Amino acid sequence: MHLTLYWGKNVTLLVDSWKTDSWLSYLFTLLACFLFSSFYQYMEDRRLRFRSLSSSSSSAVPLLPKYQRSAKFATAVLFGVNSAIGYLLMLALMSFNGGVFLAVVSGLAVGYLFFRLIDDEEPWVVIDNACACA
Repeated sequence: MHLTLYWGKNVTLLVDSWKTDSWLSYLFTLLACFLFSSFYQYMEDRRLRFRSLSSSSSSAVPLLPKYQRSAKFATAVLFGVNSAIGYLLMLALMSFNGGVFLAVVSGLAVGYLFFRLIDDEEPWVVIDNACACA
């Protein structure tokens, strides 16, 4: 196990069975990290949009508490899934591999560009949470 940033194709990622020993398996691992971190931004966008839509629709019709409870539950489930993805990305970064680091950071940036930055109506920004993991 490395304790400093290193560059190489031999990586153990998240579990002992996910080991790369060739350049092809290393590239597939980097692609998976890139896609997974882009998916994190997609899920964050979905959660913020759902939260915004459920809060704006509940203020229009205040006599629907059952809908409001189910919307809060769905928002909590999306938050849990998004937090789990964020913590898995953090654990992947703890492999200290430079390629994994670049794949995750570039996946987050590309996902932010495609899912959260390009929007016609308004930016979906959460100010109360600066952590990339939750």
